[in-house]
Amino acid sequence: MKISVELTLSPLQDDFEPIIISFIKKLRDSGLTVQENALSTHVYGEYDKVMALLTEEIKEALELMEHGLLYMKIVKSDRSSYEPNF
Repeated sequence: MKISVELTLSPLQDDFEPIIISFIKKLRDSGLTVQENALSTHVYGEYDKVMALLTEEIKEALELMEHGLLYMKIVKSDRSSYEPNF
């Protein structure tokens, strides 16, 4: 089953950029389709592969934070080729 996941990682601390950058780089290195914008990162692929990656990388990112939030949305389909038609 293909899924699309939207992630927004928000460390609640002053030195937040290295945590976000490391998280995104590890997602990019996974071999899955990853797209970023100013507010979120999107990961696309097979459910088991995406969720295995996210389980590992989310845990690592949270361990690097004193306090933080991670927002995640999951859609059951590969939306990586979506382009607005307006």
